[in-house]
Amino acid sequence: MPASSFEDITYAVHDTAAIITINRPERYNAFRGRTVEELIKAFRLAWADSGVRSVIFTGAGDKAFCTGGDVKQRAETGDYGPTESGMFEIGNLHKVIRDIPKPVIAAVNGVAVGGGHVLHVLADVSIASETARFGQAGPRVGSFDAGFGTAYLARIVGEKKAREIWFWCRIYSAQEALAMNLVNKVVPPDQLMTEAKAWADEIAALSPTAIRFLKQSFNADTDHQAGFSNLAMTALDLFVDSPEGQEGAAAFAEKRPADFAAHARWH
Repeated sequence: MPASSFEDITYAVHDTAAIITINRPERYNAFRGRTVEELIKAFRLAWADSGVRSVIFTGAGDKAFCTGGDVKQRAETGDYGPTESGMFEIGNLHKVIRDIPKPVIAAVNGVAVGGGHVLHVLADVSIASETARFGQAGPRVGSFDAGFGTAYLARIVGEKKAREIWFWCRIYSAQEALAMNLVNKVVPPDQLMTEAKAWADEIAALSPTAIRFLKQSFNADTDHQAGFSNLAMTALDLFVDSPEGQEGAAAFAEKRPADFAAHARWH
């Protein structure tokens, strides 16, 4: 798929940085199946381009970086929409963000929540606008990420904080994210892309082979979490079709509190 045929994202190269943007601001940059496939192809384009030394990953507009899977789509059709492969390839997107041998810089321009929060967590570094907000929402909408979204998050912020983030579904400011080492730097909104490009320019002067080895070395410590991620994706496929999972999606689409009381079974 050439960049010109992308519908849900945009792809551009600025100097030595590929800029990949989720372009669904009307849905707060939530991703559907097509979005995920296009993101995978864009990261592979950046991987194959020898002139690209880093990737800047961001969202369109000033409200959202990404709000995760398109729950409205899920409520309407029971899935995340049609794809070329016939599969919802979010696990492969996580893998390509980790495996691309070039630093991924998340430029978090607004809300990063749910599966969108996981995407920024998987980036090598995150630069946040002062207006950015962070959090997980899975238990609120009948979903979860028991793979990289939990285990790797705990490596970044610690077990206690990671459990707080997931169990209570709270939203955190950019400064709170900085304090817990969830992001690397916070800047005014009008300086976000300038700052991200400056980081990209700085790394372009360094040895690409050394950076490649370093990224692979960092990843080696947590690659076993991919097994948990695969297991979690299989479980999630089953869970979203359950009455409990469907209630979460329906409540979100209908803008009402979810009623999970009937599903509180512990045996």
